[in-house]
Amino acid sequence: MNMKGVRLFALTLALLLLGTLSVSAKSLDEERAELQEKREWTLAELYEEIPSAQYAIENSYGYAVLNNTGVKVLLFGSAHGRGTAVNNETGEEVFLRMQEGQMGLGIGAKEYALIFVIETPEAWEGFVRSSGWKASGSATAAANDGVSGGSIEGAALAADGIWVYQLTTKGLALELSIKGTRIYPDKDLNDLSKH
Repeated sequence: MNMKGVRLFALTLALLLLGTLSVSAKSLDEERAELQEKREWTLAELYEEIPSAQYAIENSYGYAVLNNTGVKVLLFGSAHGRGTAVNNETGEEVFLRMQEGQMGLGIGAKEYALIFVIETPEAWEGFVRSSGWKASGSATAAANDGVSGGSIEGAALAADGIWVYQLTTKGLALELSIKGTRIYPDKDLNDLSKH
């Protein structure tokens, strides 16, 4: 790695650490409000890219929005993020965390959002109640319209009953990889006594 690469890595790492420190100084209510605001902003961006996504999300059993930051240096990379899941049937909101490990040559940082469409109660329970929902593999976004039993335009099938959109700073990602992604409830932001 050349000197420029080392400086970029050091700057990226410093920014991530500063972001973590500033988050810890916020109250839990402020953190929840910030994640809810990010969710609404992200959904508005998605609906602008793919108008049919609004119908798919509003008519699903539930959905989740996670905003993530990824860093890759040489062969190793990781991403972390936070967000919320909303049950359209019950109104329940669950705060989530995400971690992802990556292998492969590269250097840099990126921000992106994952928006999950959850079609069934079983898929919802597996996604928000487990000690960590895990995804593996890559997928290509679907080109067809439909919600139940068919594909969802612009989304990729992540698991049985779960579709995912990925937004980057360049717009909707047509090829996405969620391999090694683990999503789990945020113990600090959820009132676990309710579940």
